[in-house]
Amino acid sequence: MRRYTLCLALSLWIAPVALALAETRQQQGADYPITPIPPTSVQLDDGFWKKRIETNRKVTIPYDFQKCEETGRLANFAVAAGEKEGKHEGFWFNDSDVFKVIEGAAASLALHPDPVLEKYLDELIAKIAAAQHEDGYLYTIRTIHGEEPFRLQRYTGKTRWSYLEHSHELYNMGHLYEAAVAYYEATGKRTLLEVALKNADLIDQVFGEEDGQRIDVPGHQEIEIGLVKLYRTTGEQRYLELAQFFLDHRGVPDGRKENRIYGEYWQDHQPVTKQTEAVGHAVRA
Repeated sequence: MRRYTLCLALSLWIAPVALALAETRQQQGADYPITPIPPTSVQLDDGFWKKRIETNRKVTIPYDFQKCEETGRLANFAVAAGEKEGKHEGFWFNDSDVFKVIEGAAASLALHPDPVLEKYLDELIAKIAAAQHEDGYLYTIRTIHGEEPFRLQRYTGKTRWSYLEHSHELYNMGHLYEAAVAYYEATGKRTLLEVALKNADLIDQVFGEEDGQRIDVPGHQEIEIGLVKLYRTTGEQRYLELAQFFLDHRGVPDGRKENRIYGEYWQDHQPVTKQTEAVGHAVRA
């Protein structure tokens, strides 16, 4: 009972504070007055976490990239770029795993420069950039297979953006944006950041409330986080507004195709500000 009372008391305190911070941010026209400290601002010289960080740097990151190679995740980008023959390997969301490992490797580089790892990442980023369409689209499974074969349509839809509740098209891009920001902050190199910005500009053209744009939300939330990071890195207001667009239309059928919302599994059954209970697929929240 004490634990419940404490949780209730904290929730009653946090909600108005969060609203007050949001109001302050709007008044200031800037970011939240209280922001997280980047992990790269902290140096651990000894103890439990220092050893774990070393294990991560020396063992986990190389092993992650090894597994990405063994499972075809990296080859998918080369195939999509036309640099080698082959079919898409693995799940339709496999691109996101590569982006996430790049983000972790970038965080490690920021704390511990490693020319070998940086060279490896530069070569990998070049493959990712080569797989990107001229208009900024990046989704290797669709690039490789197009609208065929039929068995893929249950996961990806027939055309771009046609099956957002499961396709992971926008989800993958959120991880790309986070990786791009992390690598830029670690090295100052804009190669992956330019890939991310080109894609974000495409999505900003496709989704919105202007004539000819599409009103819909990601089935698997993640791009919103990445867009906010792009905004913080570039100062480009459009990215923050696009993140808010996706958030504001969650659980709101108006303007969406056939006025259809996806439901509780996707946390798309009510507007975010009216959701009072944790439901659905937890990772999608």
